[in-house]
Amino acid sequence: MSDPMRPRAALRTAVVWDVLKDAVDGAGQTLDVLDTGGGTGNFAVPVAGLGHRVTVVDPSPNALFALERRAAEAGVAARVHGVQGDVHGLFDVVGRESFDVVLCHGVLEYLDQPAAGLGNVVAALRPGGTLSLLAAGLGGAVLARALAGHFSEAREALDDPEGRWGAADPVPHRFTAAQLTALVADAGVEAGAVHGVRVFSDLVPGVLVDTEPGALDALLRLEAAAAARPEFHAVATQLHVLGRKSPARD
Repeated sequence: MSDPMRPRAALRTAVVWDVLKDAVDGAGQTLDVLDTGGGTGNFAVPVAGLGHRVTVVDPSPNALFALERRAAEAGVAARVHGVQGDVHGLFDVVGRESFDVVLCHGVLEYLDQPAAGLGNVVAALRPGGTLSLLAAGLGGAVLARALAGHFSEAREALDDPEGRWGAADPVPHRFTAAQLTALVADAGVEAGAVHGVRVFSDLVPGVLVDTEPGALDALLRLEAAAAARPEFHAVATQLHVLGRKSPARD
């Protein structure tokens, strides 16, 4: 199977994939994985390619159709199951404490009640299971608006409790690393690694990456080097938290 992180899409997904791959590869067994809002399978299909069973819950039938086709093309159709649903109605379509790993990527920022939605996501995990959470970062949005010359919008995002830059902002919520790890802790998950995602790639002109020899690989290496450094979390477009649900008590 081809590398899902190459070439251009790597700038958006490589850091998360590297962390996630290490987490599921190191398990030493076949895992039951849930991908909430997994869409067309950007992560689900590669995870299935590692030998794991993946259930994708997504509200879009078109995305699930594309997922089915993509899984078949990758030769992992038997290990990928798509079902229509959403996080708030999660237990209408999957069981509680049924999964070893749950992915919640690009979902939390669009929920009316992020804490309640995250609570459902964590409730789908077995005790001791792994949560992979990816959500929109506040600092990256402020920086992007400022660099685009929208200084008032940048200030509004900076001051707004939800990190929004105005009524036309398509993202309902953005988070700092501290806010995201606090949400995770409140949901019963111990946050481990926190990574900044797309620290530089959204700010670099695309023509430079596409035309300059070696630029893409160099930028990928730079993103990987900066991702785990806390000083760059404040300017990342997205934040990724890998955590472990509290084990069951005797």
